[in-house]
Amino acid sequence: MLARMTTEQPEQQIGVGTPDAFQRLWTPHRMAYIQGQDKPTGPGSGDGCPFCSIPSKSDEDGLVIARGERVYAVLNLYPYNGGHLMVVPFRHVADYTELDEAETAELAKLTKQAMTALRAASGAHGFNIGLNQGSAAGAGIAAHLHQHIVPRWGGDTNFMPVIGNTKVLPQLLGDTRRMLAEHWPKG
Repeated sequence: MLARMTTEQPEQQIGVGTPDAFQRLWTPHRMAYIQGQDKPTGPGSGDGCPFCSIPSKSDEDGLVIARGERVYAVLNLYPYNGGHLMVVPFRHVADYTELDEAETAELAKLTKQAMTALRAASGAHGFNIGLNQGSAAGAGIAAHLHQHIVPRWGGDTNFMPVIGNTKVLPQLLGDTRRMLAEHWPKG
């Protein structure tokens, strides 16, 4: 339970080190992202690209929600919001202009399906959708194109990301994957 927002003394937390009334939120899973775990060692598809290896895993292990012929939808391991997913071409390409017409069309189709599934599964009010082209533009894995689809809700930014620079996600990624896969449009 969070400490009450009053002038009373904060609740003491036994066993977490110095009592701090939840001023620290432990998110040890983010250390892998911070340290660059599983990032490609180079620009080629054989350089450890996670987007090239995910399709060979089961949907559950790879957090894949849906597969098309040319692209697939997968949950982001380090989401900005609950339900944050990406649509990724199977082919290892870095730039949007490198997609062929069929890949471009299927990327758009799976983006629309993702929005439909997110609305049905979570009641998303809106979306941030975008491609970060190149590391200078914020792409964490610049060598393999991936489009972000981030669901948003009115008032979803609370004090945690604003004051604490921390996003609180209320659901395990495997549970989110299962829920979205159940709501993914057929066809």
